[in-house]
Amino acid sequence: MMPKREIYLGKFLGLEIRAALSAIITAVFAIGALFLVLTKIFKWRPWATLLGGILVTKIHYLSDLWHHLGHARAAEQTGYPMKGLTFIGPIARSIYPENEGLLPAETHIQRALGGPIFSLLLTFGVGILALLLRFIGGPPLFLAVFALLDNLLVFTIGALLPLGFTDGSTLLTWWDQRSGGRLSL
Repeated sequence: MMPKREIYLGKFLGLEIRAALSAIITAVFAIGALFLVLTKIFKWRPWATLLGGILVTKIHYLSDLWHHLGHARAAEQTGYPMKGLTFIGPIARSIYPENEGLLPAETHIQRALGGPIFSLLLTFGVGILALLLRFIGGPPLFLAVFALLDNLLVFTIGALLPLGFTDGSTLLTWWDQRSGGRLSL
């Protein structure tokens, strides 16, 4: 078996943050691809494209961190807290204690919903910022619109799609196993 290639990035709000080698490779690739896009399509100057690529990549990973802070907050409220997160490729995954035992379906559902809810809140906040920046335009508006779309499409809507590795898959797995099996409003 191949050893895990993860880098310990430290602790943040009590969570252990790690990055797999694939996340670092993805970040470097994203910066390079964005450099080409911003140079060729948006006609930005080379220094601006490099800085733009770095900032877009950083915004994406910080948005993912925010998403997982939502999971951590929800997990804390259930009494079964999150241990940390690991960035893998372009996204992160939540790490929970291995010895949790069998948890109620409601616990899994609440923890899964925490991330998309936090991401939706960030989407609204960045949307307001983008509206304010529309008068300035240029790179600040580009970065705000990117953050808006990334949080809306990847970390809110995309997270709720049942793709096998998403919050939507967790919700689908546990929804019918809730006590009572009905949606209570």
